[in-house]
This record gives sequence, C-alpha cells and structure tokens, in this order.
Amino acid sequence: MIDLRALRENPEPYRASQRARGADVALVDRIIEADEARRTSLQDFESLRAEQKTVSRSVGKASPGERPAVLARARELAARVKEAESAADGAAAALDELARQFANLIEGAPAGGEEDYVVLRHEGPSPRDFAAEGLTPADHLALGEALDIIDTRRGAKVCGARFYYLKGWGMRLELALMTAALDKAVSHGFVPMTTPTLVTPQIMGGTGFLGAHADEIYYLPADDLYLTGTSEVALAGYRADEILDLTDGPERYMGWSTCYRREAGAAGKDTRGIIRVHQFNKAEMFSYVHPEDAVAEHQRLLALEEEMLALVGLPYRVIDTAAGDLGSSAARKFDCEAWLPTQNRWMEVTSTSNCTTYQARRLAIRERRDGRTSPVATLNGTLATTRWMVAILENQQQGDGAVVVPEGLRPYLGGLEVIEPVA
Repeated sequence: MIDLRALRENPEPYRASQRARGADVALVDRIIEADEARRTSLQDFESLRAEQKTVSRSVGKASPGERPAVLARARELAARVKEAESAADGAAAALDELARQFANLIEGAPAGGEEDYVVLRHEGPSPRDFAAEGLTPADHLALGEALDIIDTRRGAKVCGARFYYLKGWGMRLELALMTAALDKAVSHGFVPMTTPTLVTPQIMGGTGFLGAHADEIYYLPADDLYLTGTSEVALAGYRADEILDLTDGPERYMGWSTCYRREAGAAGKDTRGIIRVHQFNKAEMFSYVHPEDAVAEHQRLLALEEEMLALVGLPYRVIDTAAGDLGSSAARKFDCEAWLPTQNRWMEVTSTSNCTTYQARRLAIRERRDGRTSPVATLNGTLATTRWMVAILENQQQGDGAVVVPEGLRPYLGGLEVIEPVA
C-alpha cells in the first residue's frame, strides 16, 4: 500500500508514476477525495462522541426537572454517534479499497510498456554461432526427449497441457540447480526455508498478487486458500503483523518451493516444452531491510543472480523493466535474460524487485526506530528455477545430441560432464 500522507502532501510523483505505468492517473485525485471524506467523517464522529460523553456525565448532576431533557439529549447523541461511526467506517473502507488499487510508486523505472525496457548490459560468453559450427540447434524439448529427461506427453496425459515429468538426469539437473542456489544463498547469509505453497487471501492480497493478474493464480474455494506462484508470497507473510529488529542488519531468507501458475494470459506463448508451465520449482531470495537501504539491497540481489548465471555459463543480458510491465508491488525490477538459440531471442530466467514499503504497509510489517514504528522495505529475487534447464540444454548441446553439463553444476551431479542421448 502507498503512503497516503505522502500522496496527500505531494501528489504529483504519484500522478507521474501512474502515467509512466500507463495506469489511471485520476485514481490519485479519487484517493485524495476519499481521504478527505474519511478525515471529515472521523472528525464528525469524534466530535459527536466527545459531546455524548459530556452529556452522559452531566446526567447525574442534573436536577430532577432537567434530567428528562438531558436523558433525551443523551439518547439522541447515542444514535447520532452510531450513525457517525458507521459513516466513518464506510469512508475508511472506501479509501482502503481505492488505495489498494494503487500500484507502488515507481523509483527509477523507465516509462512505458512491455517493450520499453532498457538493456543495461550483456554478460557471460557470447552466444554460439551454430551456423559457423555447421549445426542446426535442436530446441530444449527435442533434446530432452532424445536424452529421455523430459516427458511432456505423459505430463499432458496425467494433468493436461503445460505439465511434464523430469526424469533421470533431468530431475537431477534441476535438483543440482536448486542445490547450487541453496549453497549460494547460505554462503551470503540467507536463511534457507521450505515454505508453504498455500496461503490465505489476506497474505496473497497483502503481497499485491490479487490485482489485475489475479486470474493467474490457482484458488481453492473449499478452503479459501491460494496456491502460490512464488515463495515470495509466503516469505512476505512470514513476518506479517510483526515488529522486526533490524539493528544488526537485514533479515534475509531463501525460499525453496514448488510454484503454481495458471498462465491464463499466455495463450499461444511458449506452449512447447517447459518454458511456460503450470508447475515448477524455484529458489527465491527475500529481504527485509531499512527503507533507505533498499536500493543497495536490490543491487546485492541482482549480483547474486548474476553469480549463479556465471556458475552455469549462460550468455545473458540485464534489463531495467519498464514501469508498465512491473507488478503492482514493484517500484523497480531488473531481469536477467538468457539467450535462447532456437528462438533467436532472450528469455527471462531471473527477476529481482524492490517493493519498497508497499508490501510491508499492507501486511503490517514494521520496525521500531526512535521510539516509533514504521514499515520496512521488502525485496525479492530469483536464484534458480526449472526454466534455466531450457537455456542450459539449448546452449550446451552438441552435434550428436549430447549436452555438456556446465562446470559449476558438475559437483552436484557426481562429476557428470556430459548427458548422452538414449541409444
């Protein structure tokens, strides 16, 4: 949730943020009006309640002749106080509903939509020139089937489209990625956690996932629970309604979880293979920090993601995501995109977002400083996920259909250097 006082005192940055996102600028003025209505109704309620208390105290002091009139006035005020309280509650609820529609105030993100990102740099090895090698690259699914490590046909038979089985070295390759991410996180002070993958509406909504893209989330109505698409949700909820002590530095966690996404808005996109699926595994970093330290923490998370990408030797680029392509909670987001040779494009493999105090305000996660409580900042970042296998298989393939295992993952695979096709 946004800082209502800051918006009221200086609304123009919020208008500019909405403009950059391509969102409803008029929402700012509706919030200001709703806030004024709330404060006016609250003032009316408190004024009437104070008068009611004064009249109630005077009943015992009134003379027998005055008492009936005083009692009548007390009853009248009691009814008006009840009405005023209801009006104040309604105004507060109306303001809250509007405020929850407002996406986080952007901080440095370029304006525009999905295609308006800014490429910050290219890293890792140069993409292979398969033509120069006299090789037509196979896509990850063809490779995975030949290696007998990915089975989407039986996944669809059992579960429907966009499900799959990882077999043998495929399952072990995913586990190697996740374990390498675990080791990386622990070596940098993150507390590893396996997290719940079902959360309440309060937690899902508090992290900002029940807005425009709520249709991407699986919901279990019989239990009133949501399946999470990232452990970010459970990690943010972990400290909901608590006061943190960050005097010794940030609290950092790494969540290891299975993730679920309906991909309702992805019709026709990456339907082949395991690029865009309904279930996958992910290692997610999450930090609680002082708000003034959030920008530095964001760079720290990005650096760790890049260390993981260097470990597996992928060519990648770093982009600054445009405001209109940010989730509602993010003030700024950097993505790392690996090269996908068979599609001649870059594919997102990591994402790290600075959510400033937006999630913490919604979830009442605070710290005590100078005798007062105030919201902390939260940040998240992907350290590894199943999708990485797509880029590894395609970039590491050989002419005979074998795939070279990245050196950084070999210790996690018993020293395996090459995954060979099944005879």
